[in-house]
Amino acid sequence: MLEWVERQPVPWMALVIFGATYLVAFGILVVVTRQAARGRLDVFKGLSAAMLSPLGTIFALFGGFLAVQVWNDSQRATETVSREASALRSIVILASSFPGPTEHQIDMLLRQQIQDAVTEEWPAMERHRMTIVSIPGPLVEALHLTLAQAPQGRGQFLAQEGMVRSLNEALDARRDRIILSNSTVSGVKWACLTLQAILILIATAMVHSDNRATAAVATAIFATAIAASMLLIAAHAGPFTGQISVGPDALLQVMPRAP
Repeated sequence: MLEWVERQPVPWMALVIFGATYLVAFGILVVVTRQAARGRLDVFKGLSAAMLSPLGTIFALFGGFLAVQVWNDSQRATETVSREASALRSIVILASSFPGPTEHQIDMLLRQQIQDAVTEEWPAMERHRMTIVSIPGPLVEALHLTLAQAPQGRGQFLAQEGMVRSLNEALDARRDRIILSNSTVSGVKWACLTLQAILILIATAMVHSDNRATAAVATAIFATAIAASMLLIAAHAGPFTGQISVGPDALLQVMPRAP
């Protein structure tokens, strides 16, 4: 269920999160007001309004903890894809130091690698189904082809050395990208954040249980703030998942041109 929500466009995600939050808040408000009308008002009013402050602080700590995680993952994912694209671009440039057939073959392998990344790896990463066990055939073949070359002169020797280094960098960056694609907000973290949100809504409704209008307004305000916080975290929960995610644009920009 959580993965389904994270993969939705932001407007649909907002509709689901805000709708669910308002529905829960309304249910809590109805239950509390009915219990107050049945003689529990004195019990509810015994709660101090000051307790809302520590509850809100704890919720803010939970939310901030998750926000730091998802934003750091998103930044690292962007840097990793940029590093992979930079390494592939270096390979394309250095390959021009070798004879035409070798250069064209390396360009073809890099095009295949980027196409595989866009059409196969990215959809699998979005579903958290990609693992580092999978071998990037075109990159491995390009590495074998590079090592098989017999450099003619110091220029080609340096180019070969640089290509091997860049190919290893591309492989490392791809591995890091796949590892990051499996990073997400765990169900335990979502459960703790949701429980804290429910406690805030219950406490708010109890504190204002002597005035239904005030209770409704206060609960609606807290519910809106809670839903907005959850939407922000859910929209960035997976660095390669959802509408706000890291795409393969950087790799497409460095794709060698077809002959």
